[in-house]
Amino acid sequence: MSETLLEADFGAGHVKDVLANAGVYKTLLESTKAIPWKLDWGSMRFAYIGPQIEALLGWPQDSWLTVDDWASRMHPEDREYVVNFCVAQSQAGVDHEADYRALTKDGGYVWIRDVVHVVRNDQGEVDSLIGFMFDISERKRDEEELLRLHKELEQLSLTDGLTGIANRRMFDRRLETEWDDSRRSGKPVSLAILDIDSFKQYNDLHGHVAGDECLKRIAGVLRDVARRPRDVVARFGGEEFILLLPETDTGAARGLAEACLSGIAGLRIPHGGSQTSEYVTASIGVGTVVARTDDLERGFVEAVDRMLYVAKSNGRNRIEVLL
Repeated sequence: MSETLLEADFGAGHVKDVLANAGVYKTLLESTKAIPWKLDWGSMRFAYIGPQIEALLGWPQDSWLTVDDWASRMHPEDREYVVNFCVAQSQAGVDHEADYRALTKDGGYVWIRDVVHVVRNDQGEVDSLIGFMFDISERKRDEEELLRLHKELEQLSLTDGLTGIANRRMFDRRLETEWDDSRRSGKPVSLAILDIDSFKQYNDLHGHVAGDECLKRIAGVLRDVARRPRDVVARFGGEEFILLLPETDTGAARGLAEACLSGIAGLRIPHGGSQTSEYVTASIGVGTVVARTDDLERGFVEAVDRMLYVAKSNGRNRIEVLL
């Protein structure tokens, strides 16, 4: 309808007010950082998209013709989910929003949040979609940094601060997981609990700084022995360490325990306060079990720990195996 016809119907003054307000609204829309758009549902063509799109993504305003332009300018990893989600929500007449990475003309990506309102006609059918695109790249960077820090803090909470190996909390978590796996699979799980012989005397004679260095070197030996992806080497407390060995039978567990003793001997750390050897040694208790429904992992740990003290009682620098 022309401006002249509008004036005939409504009066010149009223029409000028309407047109002036439309101009104001258009100016407001195109001056905000949010990018307004409208999509005709029947044709799937853009009726409008704000000129800000070019400043953000580099694609000219007039290059956004159909919904295919929107979908093709989306990160391949995001495309299927976002398109399917938005189509389903729109067909259902539900307002929605979606986050995705939009492709820039120079080949980069910008994180976008699309907020969508579904417009219905008088018959209640979907007529069009209108919405705003927001650049949320900075927010996403902040979220990713927070997630990284959270993971870092979680890792620190599961790591022994001195030796860098797992701590008791991590061991408890992994034991529960491997215990459940043993129940399901019928495969054995083994433990080796190791204690440094006469460590109090070592600290008294050589000092706590040397004691800390001793613990770190022994942790390194244990880590080299139990190196499969699911193996866990943890500091159990003080001078005691524990190895969690999934899918490991008694013979293999004993072999790994012997490798631990051999590796510790190879360090040749002088121990002037030991009655067992002139060098630092360790005693180890070993046990293997196939978990059953009525078994408790705590009881198994305690049984293997008793074998450690049998090794201590039988002269130290030795291995005792739970039968």
